[in-house]
Amino acid sequence: MTAIGIDYGTSNSEVVYFDGQGSTRIKLDPLDPDNDKIRSSVFIYFENDLPAPPKDAIEAKVSLLKSAIMTKLEKAKGDYYGAVDPKEQEIFSRRIDALRAEYHNKPGLQRQAIGLLAREMTIDELPLNRLVETGKFAFGEEGFRRFLATPDKGRFIYSPKNFLGANLDSEQINAFTGIIARQLGYFKYCAEQQLNCPVSKAVIGRPVKFHGTRGAAGNQQAVSIMQNAAAQAGFESVSFLEEPIAAAYHIERTLEQDTTALIVDIGGGTTDICCIQLGPSKVSSTERQADVLSVVGKRLGGMECDKSLVLKAVAPAMGLGLKTQQGLPVPPSYFSDMCAVDNLPVLTRFFSEDYGLEIAQTMSITPNSEELERLMTVHEKKLSARVVNSARMAKELLSSRESITLPLHYIEADFSVTISKSTLANSMQRWLDQVTRLTQECLKNTSTAPEVAMITGGMSLSPIVVESLTTTLLENLPLLPNDAFNSISEGLAIQAYLEYSSNK
Repeated sequence: MTAIGIDYGTSNSEVVYFDGQGSTRIKLDPLDPDNDKIRSSVFIYFENDLPAPPKDAIEAKVSLLKSAIMTKLEKAKGDYYGAVDPKEQEIFSRRIDALRAEYHNKPGLQRQAIGLLAREMTIDELPLNRLVETGKFAFGEEGFRRFLATPDKGRFIYSPKNFLGANLDSEQINAFTGIIARQLGYFKYCAEQQLNCPVSKAVIGRPVKFHGTRGAAGNQQAVSIMQNAAAQAGFESVSFLEEPIAAAYHIERTLEQDTTALIVDIGGGTTDICCIQLGPSKVSSTERQADVLSVVGKRLGGMECDKSLVLKAVAPAMGLGLKTQQGLPVPPSYFSDMCAVDNLPVLTRFFSEDYGLEIAQTMSITPNSEELERLMTVHEKKLSARVVNSARMAKELLSSRESITLPLHYIEADFSVTISKSTLANSMQRWLDQVTRLTQECLKNTSTAPEVAMITGGMSLSPIVVESLTTTLLENLPLLPNDAFNSISEGLAIQAYLEYSSNK
């Protein structure tokens, strides 16, 4: 029996085992064996037909069928009593008997209802809870490739973590608990196979504040979902550690003397910052709350930059900025809704038939509306996740280039956009201002000023981010070495080892 650290991220996830001396990174994606990370997204799909409709939908359809039969029956009775010819009466009598038999044939009506519902229902109309209960799961590259090949066969959840603090009803809570349980169960299985021993405990990273607008209630809901999911996945024990603190525990083992550090963790979904006392004298302790001098967090992750880049660099070539014949702008909400991969209700509405009709109506009153056809293609083929993913890749490429040409051939043959580093910086400016204010808040709340700093998380690879912070707030602080993607998972594994060892 042993314990592992799980960095369940917005964009990617990692699993690490620490034995007190060194760490083992668990391979999670068989289609990407050279990578220690796996996409956090999941594709839930059906290879063939959708599952049988829920009982309440079947009963509702049966009631409609019986109502229609009753209408026919009353008409047949009227025809019978109005007929004069005995042969004609006999025909209507047989018709009445057949309708009565059909009305009382409940199994037959149910089969008919199921057939009608199956023809009417699409994957988007299937409740998420029902999808989780009956669908197949594909993780990592397999899931992403299946989604690209057959988007109409399932539902792609870009980042389950981003929904945990949202306003969810009981069925949605059950659905996301099931999704994450399947992911954590897969992580556990991979760890047990590679470590060749049972895994009973996990320390899971968590943001200071989960993505959502419900404050403390949203955070409590998110932790509860994760706890229940871990239990369903087979973990006997689970604890949580705030992600910037986990990153601090990893870097702490490289320090030669005690110090106070500012850790700025900018991930895919949130930005979390802590000021913490670190050093050789503290590495074996499991109780570190007194060392945490200040910790703040906000949903300011890299995904917001991806969506902003879409709006700044891609959407103008898809109709953003056009005006109708009346001189009114094409609704900008079309494009923000298109990017809402972390907002299930908005994205579901964007993919609805009514939304497509609205775009089509706007096209009919907009001169030179050819660009809007690209937006319609994204709507019809459910390409939102691909568009946002393309922006993410562009953002990463611009870390080392002055400009790129981003191919978007899956929208339209030969369609591409050129994006410069200055365009990226411009699209990020509002976001950077918010990150700066959050960093100021953490510095204001600490009782001891930091002596060193570390910028970690995926966005720490962006020169724009590092330059923005180091030329302002962190100008006089030495920067600690940064392992952008592994610091948090390594720190979680260290904490898992310490907690497991202390409870033996």
